[in-house]
Amino acid sequence: MAKYDERFKLKVVKQYLSSLESLARISAEHGVGASVVRRWVRLYEAHGVSGLLRKGASYDAHFKLQVLKRMQREHWNQEQTAAAFNIRFAGHIGKWARQYHNGGLDALQPRRRGRPKSMSTKRTKSPKVIVPESELTDKQIIARQNQELIELRAEVAYLKKLDALIQEKRATAQKKPKQ
Repeated sequence: MAKYDERFKLKVVKQYLSSLESLARISAEHGVGASVVRRWVRLYEAHGVSGLLRKGASYDAHFKLQVLKRMQREHWNQEQTAAAFNIRFAGHIGKWARQYHNGGLDALQPRRRGRPKSMSTKRTKSPKVIVPESELTDKQIIARQNQELIELRAEVAYLKKLDALIQEKRATAQKKPKQ
């Protein structure tokens, strides 16, 4: 959520532009830094009320390169460039310049944010092929019987544990005095 809403920003900017008070006085009166008020005024003068609106934008590599070239050609600082292109946070421009200097145009490409996927695709189980016992060898029959035995033992152990937990719950319910 934004720290200051658009109405508040517009009120501060209009007060600054219409009064003879100093920037420091108006910023102190509203509890906002002077540089913040200066940025709001610059955005308002360049873009009107839309310059004060919250903007959640992502920029493509071509736009970033265009911003950097214009900043260099016009000899603007980051604040002036941000105001000219309606970019809310001038620090982005410095980051783009470092990325471009270190990695070229490819470094300016937007990157996927967040945690990377741990698995790319969902694995599907292959269907079990049921082979009649008449076609199995003795070793395969014994292996199948052993697997069935392991599964049955696990099922019995699970049911015994479930029964024990139910009995324990009943016993603790009987021990508690009724209120």
